[in-house]
Amino acid sequence: MASKEARVNELETKMESQNFWDNNDAAQEVIAECNKMRAWTIPYRDLKQRFQDVSDLLPEAYETNDDGLIAELLQELERIEKDLSDLEIRKMLAGELDNKNCFLSINSGAGGTEACDWALMLSRMYQRWAAKRNWKVEVIDSVDGDVAGIKSITMKFTGPFAYGYAKAEKGVHRLVRISPFDSNAKRHTSFASVDITPEITDDIAIEIRPDDIRIDTFRSSGAGGQHVQKTDSAVRITHYETGIVVTCQGERSQVQNKETCFKMLRSKLYEKEVLEREKEIQALGGEKKEIAWGSQIRNYVFQPYTLVKDTRTKHESSNIMAVMDGEIDEFVNAYLKETG
Repeated sequence: MASKEARVNELETKMESQNFWDNNDAAQEVIAECNKMRAWTIPYRDLKQRFQDVSDLLPEAYETNDDGLIAELLQELERIEKDLSDLEIRKMLAGELDNKNCFLSINSGAGGTEACDWALMLSRMYQRWAAKRNWKVEVIDSVDGDVAGIKSITMKFTGPFAYGYAKAEKGVHRLVRISPFDSNAKRHTSFASVDITPEITDDIAIEIRPDDIRIDTFRSSGAGGQHVQKTDSAVRITHYETGIVVTCQGERSQVQNKETCFKMLRSKLYEKEVLEREKEIQALGGEKKEIAWGSQIRNYVFQPYTLVKDTRTKHESSNIMAVMDGEIDEFVNAYLKETG
């Protein structure tokens, strides 16, 4: 941490110089690096000061038998311990893509209406999780189910290390419950897949030639009446070589939807390149742990008992309602500890 603080001081000195803005691109790079370093140093200094304050006050509280103050200081120690654990988790987010914003996509699996409802439940869970982290959430694309729920949805999460944390959720999620759509009240099993893609910034060049893709436009789905789309504003882009397909209908104009589609396609292509490179490095050095993104990663059981269990880390929780309300950090952290 001392080296990071020294680097912040060095960068802040550069930013105070009179000719700092002579080269705008170079200045932006310095600011970006400084902000990245501050994301580590500021929480560390804050934790250090909070711990020092508790250490100074606690002996005095015991001497005066101030039970109220003692209880408050012990609670603060617990909060400090949790925040320190979170900071230690972030140390594992040192990958090339971990500090990026990300796109999270959910697709319902086999199971018709039940699977569509499960996809909607997952989308709510992730939006609540993102809100608890103070991330910005934008719905890029959504396709409603025929009866209820959603067939698919793509959201953009904007926040510190969004991809680094969210990548833990990539895979197939399995639900077991008594279906509210079954009049016989039988248990049903449903599946939905979650895909995470980092947002690639403009400073990373990914070439997409016109011959490499097919662009389709279609009418956006959504509410009827005055909100019905009368133009083909939705856009779908297919990349021939990789088979990657991206869709956007969240914006009002076709131009904006096309721009968002290209951003998602560039992001997916760059992620594919980085993951392939990391896979080659792991093969050379001996891979520590298999990461099977396409396999079932977590089970959510509502009946006959309540349990959420991660098949990779074996971490589990019986408080399924809290999990569905966005309390998934314990699962994310367990994954990062296991694979980091």
